[in-house]
Amino acid sequence: MKNKIDTPEVDRFYEAVLSLKNKEECRAFFKDLCTVNELITIAQRLDVGVRLLQGMTYQEVSRTTGASTATISRVRRLLNDDEDGLEMAAARITDLK
Repeated sequence: MKNKIDTPEVDRFYEAVLSLKNKEECRAFFKDLCTVNELITIAQRLDVGVRLLQGMTYQEVSRTTGASTATISRVRRLLNDDEDGLEMAAARITDLK
C-alpha cells in the first residue's frame, strides 16, 4: 500500500523547503503556511527529541519544554521508528554526533 505522504503535492512541498536559502526565508515560508500553534508544536517536538537524545528523562523534558507526557511519548516513538529523520536533523543542529 502506498504511503499517504508519497504524493506529488508532498514532493513539491519538500522541494519548496529545500529551495529556501536561509532562516529568514524559512521563517517567511512557514509563517505563510502554518498557524502560530502549528509552528510552536513542530518546534516543541524537535526540542523534545533533542532533549531525549541527550538523555533527559521524561520529567526533565516536561519541566524544561512544557511538553505533556503524551507529546514526549509520541516523540519517543518517532525516535524508535526506522526513519531516523529527527535524529539526523538533531545531530546536525547540536553536538549529538
